[in-house]
Amino acid sequence: MKILVYGSKDFGRLIRELVRTAGHECMGFIDDFATGPDIVGTYVDAQRLCPPTSGVGIVIAIGYEHIPARWSVFERVTSDGYAVPALIHPTAIVHSGVSVGNGAIVMAGANVDAFSEIGSLAVLWPGVIVSHDSVVGSNSFLSPGAIVCGFVTIGSGCFIGAGAVVADHRSVPAGSFVKAAGLYK
Repeated sequence: MKILVYGSKDFGRLIRELVRTAGHECMGFIDDFATGPDIVGTYVDAQRLCPPTSGVGIVIAIGYEHIPARWSVFERVTSDGYAVPALIHPTAIVHSGVSVGNGAIVMAGANVDAFSEIGSLAVLWPGVIVSHDSVVGSNSFLSPGAIVCGFVTIGSGCFIGAGAVVADHRSVPAGSFVKAAGLYK
């Protein structure tokens, strides 16, 4: 699939590589605030150059510092008719029965066990473990090496820091921030 990456900063550059590694063709970046190499223009420019009927998909690469804005962009892009595919790195392990929502990003070495669910626009960084029967809510970020034990529910719009552990049978409320190396029990 041909894909535009919405966001051209550090996260966008990384997602461009994931687009390629996952076997898609990156058409360039959409950026409403910057210009530069490989930026096709603003979202309005992208709509003109590659309308939804063109078959070009969009992946959202707006970072965790702008969690509400990420979701707003996702809603706008999908309501305008663009496909927002999930991206799963070929070295990630995602059990065959796992539900992965639109726009979710599962990076290298992440492991998602059976009976789990990854919400739309969720981001699982390298080395994340989501154990069995767990739910990662939409638009949540799980940082490198975070561990989500079994039967956990992570609400939408959460940030789970690098190396953090969420103990089994816990619910993390929407919008929560769990610091790096923290234990949520």
